[in-house]
Amino acid sequence: MIKNCEALKALLPTVRGRYLFDVPLASTTWFHVGGPAQVTFKPADIQDLCFFLENRPPDIPLHVIGVGSNLLVRDGGVEGIVVRLGRGFTNVFVEDTLIDVGAAVLDRNIATLSCQEEIGGLEFLCGIPGTIGGALRMNAGAYESDISQVLVHAHVLDPKGKLYRLTPQELGLTYRSCNLPKDWIFIGARLKGHTGKKEQIQTKIASFLAQREATQPVTSRTGGSTFANPEGISAWQLIEKAGCRGLQRGGAVMSDLHCNFMINTGQATASDLEDLGEEVRQRVLRATGVELRWEIERIGNRVECSIERVA
Repeated sequence: MIKNCEALKALLPTVRGRYLFDVPLASTTWFHVGGPAQVTFKPADIQDLCFFLENRPPDIPLHVIGVGSNLLVRDGGVEGIVVRLGRGFTNVFVEDTLIDVGAAVLDRNIATLSCQEEIGGLEFLCGIPGTIGGALRMNAGAYESDISQVLVHAHVLDPKGKLYRLTPQELGLTYRSCNLPKDWIFIGARLKGHTGKKEQIQTKIASFLAQREATQPVTSRTGGSTFANPEGISAWQLIEKAGCRGLQRGGAVMSDLHCNFMINTGQATASDLEDLGEEVRQRVLRATGVELRWEIERIGNRVECSIERVA
C-alpha cells in the first residue's frame, strides 16, 4: 500500500471530478466517528467514473460509500480510494409506474416522488435512511417490503468500468444482502410500483414515519439497525433477552428506545461502537445460541483504545 499521498496522486488518472486527500470521514457518517480516507474521489458523472475505473491503479483498494447512514468508519481511517457518488448520479425519470433513479438519490425522496406521481408500493422507502445505491447493496427494507420486491433491474459497473444491467435474481438479493462483489458499483436502478391514489399513499407514508419516530432513536447519532434479524425472530428480542438494552461502552450505548440501535452519545470513538456491538453479539450468543450478523458496514483500520467497559 502506498502511504505517501503525493506518490499516490501521481498514479491516479486525470478526471473531471475531484480527488481529496487525507480528508476525515466522520462528518460524512451518521455516527460522526472515524478517521480519514487516504483518497476520496467524487466523479463528475457516469462517464467520469467509468474512465477512472478503467485507468486506476489496480492494486489500490476501492470502497464505495453513500451518505454514511449505516456505515462505521474505524478510527484509523481507510486506506486506498473511497468513491462517493454525488450530483452526477441523482437522475430521476418517471414513466407510468416505473421510476429510473440514480444511485445517489435519497430513498425518502423516491417515496415522496411516488406520492406525487400516484405510484403505490414504494412507500416503505420513506423509512430507509440513505441512498438508492446503498439500498440496492444491502437489499434494504422496512414495513414488510424490500428493494427486491420493487426492483426491475439495477445498473452496475464492474471494477474495470464495464456496465451491466442486472435483475434481482442476477444480483442474488436475499434478506439484507446481495451477492455482488464489494468492488462493483451500483450507479442506478429501475423501480416499479403500481397505480395508486395520492391520499392513500400519503396516509401510508405518514403512518410509517410516525411509527418510525415512535420506535426508533431517529434524532440520535446512530446507524440504523445494528444487526440483521435472524430467521424467525427480531434481533432486538434476542438483545433484550441477553440483557443488553442500555448496555454501554465508552461513549457508545444500545438505545433504550430500540435496543438494536447503537448510539454515539457524543464522545464515542468508532472502537467504542464496534466493541459494544461485538459485546452484544457475544452476550446474545451465550444467552440464546444465536450468532447475530452485523447489518452496519464497517470499513477501515482499528485504533485500539483503553476505555473501560461499562455494563
